[in-house]
Amino acid sequence: MGRTDVNNLKRHKMKKEHVLNCSFSSWYDRFKDLTIKSVVLPLPQEFIDYLHKDGVVLPEGSVQGSSQSRPEDENDDDDDVDWGSGSAAVAVAPEFPEFERLVKKAIQKLGGRVFPKLNWSAPRDATWISFDKTLKCTCPSDVYLLLKSSDFIAHDLSQPFLHCSDCDLEMARADVKYDLILRRWQDLQPGMEFRCFVRNKKLIAISQRHHIQYYAFLESQKDEIISDIQAFFYHMISNKFPDESYVFDVYRKDKGHLTLVDFNPFGEVTDALLFTWEELANDSGELKAERPEFRFLQSKDGVQPNPFAYFAMPRDFVDLAAGEDPYKLMDLLHLKVQTSTSENTSSDEDTTS
Repeated sequence: MGRTDVNNLKRHKMKKEHVLNCSFSSWYDRFKDLTIKSVVLPLPQEFIDYLHKDGVVLPEGSVQGSSQSRPEDENDDDDDVDWGSGSAAVAVAPEFPEFERLVKKAIQKLGGRVFPKLNWSAPRDATWISFDKTLKCTCPSDVYLLLKSSDFIAHDLSQPFLHCSDCDLEMARADVKYDLILRRWQDLQPGMEFRCFVRNKKLIAISQRHHIQYYAFLESQKDEIISDIQAFFYHMISNKFPDESYVFDVYRKDKGHLTLVDFNPFGEVTDALLFTWEELANDSGELKAERPEFRFLQSKDGVQPNPFAYFAMPRDFVDLAAGEDPYKLMDLLHLKVQTSTSENTSSDEDTTS
């Protein structure tokens, strides 16, 4: 990287204020008519502590109706676990009944299906643990499993201001008021999502959001896509968002019909996708035309590896394979028995009712 590139990155260095402005609760009320209906629930400290702890024990009563339940015809023989007489401590199920009641109420309000996130991140790296490999949740246990299994969520909790130039990480965490955000589930077509980069109040670049997949229609619709996003930005967003430089994601359902998905800081903590941060931060570079540059995969030859492939094998399983942490196996087996027991109890209640 040359001196000019370094200077440009320094000029656009993120600050704590920029990250906080992209926190969901900071912008949702201002843009709620443009985005997906959501419910914001402040996180109680006991739940934050629960997310920080190792292990995968679920609160009792949180698993009924889970979309992560196994198929009914799955063999139950492997549920008969002999725990033996080992000296390992039995994990105690956490309890936060009032917060759980609010989660259930929010899921019901949003139509029975939601996807979760914290202030900035959704647990997209944890879909390996869900039954249908999506973020769809129908009960609190679905939400808890995704949050507990996600490195992205751990980053929100432990390093929210990483790469900020004006913030001590340890002190800054204490200033964050964490929220659980539950958003109404939407069956979005991934080829219609786009990431948009704004520098100095100007829309300079648009990237295909799911940049590992080739979508043939993008070539024929590229001019319409650019025009729609430009109009949406200048009429709906540019004079309302407080920062001069930021990133926003949109979903284009069809011509002239766009939905705001999220905001992200303008900086390295945000994935630049088909661009690089050196080009995006370069005020004197090529991204200065009146029309934003739109990048998308133009052939199947450009298909890239899945960026979440690294997360497909959970770190806990890696530890198990390496023999580094056998107690994680106990936690996972305990979770399986706990879920099965709750399902059987629920089934018995249905039979006797």
